[in-house]
Amino acid sequence: MSWLTAAFRVSALLAVAAVLGWYYGHPLWAVSGTLVALVVHWLFQMRRVQFWLQDPEQPPPEIYGIWGDLLSRIYQQQKKGREAQARLQSTIDYLQDSFASMRDGVAIVDHHGVLKWFNDPAAQLLSLRSADAGQTLMNLVRAPEFLRYFNLGDFSEPLLYRTAGDAGTWLRVEITRFGDGDRLLFIRDVTAEVRMENVRKEFVANVSHELRTPLTVISGYLGTFLSDPGGLGPRYLKPLQQMLQQALRMENLLKDLLWLSRIEGEQGLEKHTPIDMGALLSELLDELRTARPERKIELELATDYKVPGDYRELYSAVSNLLWNALKYSKEGSAVKVKWERKNGSYQLTVTDQGIGIDAMHIPRLTERFYRVEDSRSSATGGTGLGLAIVKHVAATHGASLQIESKVGQGSTFRLVFPDRGQVVGAQRPSASVA
Repeated sequence: MSWLTAAFRVSALLAVAAVLGWYYGHPLWAVSGTLVALVVHWLFQMRRVQFWLQDPEQPPPEIYGIWGDLLSRIYQQQKKGREAQARLQSTIDYLQDSFASMRDGVAIVDHHGVLKWFNDPAAQLLSLRSADAGQTLMNLVRAPEFLRYFNLGDFSEPLLYRTAGDAGTWLRVEITRFGDGDRLLFIRDVTAEVRMENVRKEFVANVSHELRTPLTVISGYLGTFLSDPGGLGPRYLKPLQQMLQQALRMENLLKDLLWLSRIEGEQGLEKHTPIDMGALLSELLDELRTARPERKIELELATDYKVPGDYRELYSAVSNLLWNALKYSKEGSAVKVKWERKNGSYQLTVTDQGIGIDAMHIPRLTERFYRVEDSRSSATGGTGLGLAIVKHVAATHGASLQIESKVGQGSTFRLVFPDRGQVVGAQRPSASVA
C-alpha cells in the first residue's frame, strides 16, 4: 500500500465522519473523535512494531494497511541481510578452516593493527596465546626488524629476521593487504633453509681460500718457466702458456668467489658512510684510462649526492659494469657513464654500443656462472660472477639493478639508489674522458 492510498483512506474516513456529524448536528465532535481513534490505532500499531523490533528474528505481526506493508518490507530486507551475513560467515569459516590446516603461520590484523585471528602455527612461531586476539600486534611481537617492516607499510618484499633467544629461529614474513586496510600475515620457519645457505656460503669461502695458496704456487712456477722461453722445448711452450692462462683465470674466479662471500655475509647490515660517487667514478676512470687508453669513456656527473654505503663494494660493482661495457662493445665506440637524480631516486647508468643481449637471457644475467654463450666468457676471460656481485652490492645498499638491451644496438645497466634524505649539492658540469 502506498502513502497516497493511506492518505486517501484517512481523508475518506474523516469526510464520512464529518457528514455523519453534520447529519446529527455535531460535525466537529465527529471529526475530532475520528482523529483520536486514528491516533490510538496508530499508537497501538507502533507498540506492536516496537515489540517486534526487539526480537526481529520472529515473523512480523499481522498488521493491515500501510503499517503492514512497512513491516513486510523491513522483514524482507532483514531476511536478505541475514542470508548475506550467513554466506559471508560461511566464507570466513571456510577460509579460517583452510588457514588453520596450513603448516605455515597465518594471522589477520585489521587496519588499526589489532590482531583479529591466528592459527596454531602462528601462535607457536610468534609466541602468541589465545587470549592475545583483540590486542595490538605491535605489543605482542617485539622484534625490531618486524616492527620496522610492519610500520613502514612496504610489503613488496618478504621480511627475513631472526627471533631472540638461544634457538635463534629464522622467520620469513609476507604481508598482503585486503579489505579496508586489513592485513593478512604468512609466517614460515625457514631456519633449515638459512642454515643450509650458510653452510653453502662457508663451504664456498673455505674451499676458495684453501685453493688460493696452491694456485698461487702453480702460477708462480709457471711464470718462472715461461720467463725463459728459450730454455723450453717448442713442444712445452704452448701447453705451459695455456696452463698459466687457466691458473690465472682460476685465481680470478676464486678472488670473485671470496669477494662475493664477503658481500653476502654483510647483507642486512646498515651502511651509513657517505660515499662520494663522483670521486669514486673519477678514480675508476683513471684506472681504466691506464689499462685501456684507446677506449673512450664519457662521464657525466649531474649531482654530487653521497650514497650511504661501503666504498669497496660500490667500487667493485661499478668496476664490473664498466669492464663489461668495454669487453662487449666495439673498439672505437664510446661507453657512457651518468650519475644523476631522476624520478625521485639517484641513478648510475652505464651505456655501451656493443653486441647487446637477447631479452630471454636478461632475467638470468645476475645468476652465478650464467653465460649467454660459453664462448663469450672464454674469449673475454670472465668468471661469470661479475653481475652477481653487482646484484648483491645493490641489495646491500637498498638499490636495484635494471638492465635494458637490444641485440646489435647495445646495453644499459642502471643502479637505482633510493633517496635517503642526504644533502644534495650543486649541479656539476658533465665531463668527458677519452
